[in-house]
Amino acid sequence: MTSPEVLNHVGVCVTDIARARRFYEGALGFEYWYDLHPPDDPSAKLVELPAPIDTHAVYLRMGSFVLELLHFQTVEPFASRKMNMPGLTHLSVSVEDIAASCARVREFGGEVVEATDIGLAIMVRDPDGQLIELLPLSFRENLPPFPA
Repeated sequence: MTSPEVLNHVGVCVTDIARARRFYEGALGFEYWYDLHPPDDPSAKLVELPAPIDTHAVYLRMGSFVLELLHFQTVEPFASRKMNMPGLTHLSVSVEDIAASCARVREFGGEVVEATDIGLAIMVRDPDGQLIELLPLSFRENLPPFPA
């Protein structure tokens, strides 16, 4: 018997972990779960960075989704990515009220990408530039059911 595969979490590197935590909790409704400072040697090897890296990780939850905010001793400046570049392009979050969420995004140091507003969805950026798609909670009502 094989065990099911489970998405554990999605990690986002940030330049200021306290600011990022305030943003994701205050603007998007994530809830704090726990944080840790893992030892340098295995962590540096795992993420292929030269030690010392002095990692601080904060884990936030939204339902069963877990977001890991990562801060390292040195953080490279964020390079804005385009949607057609390989790799993770964006996070997508369903919210109760898109306009109110956009106001909170601005209040907590993020940016609303006004040119992307299509009525049903809009893109915003966290304080470090990570792209996040906002969709209404009702969006899921029109999707096919998950297979059993």
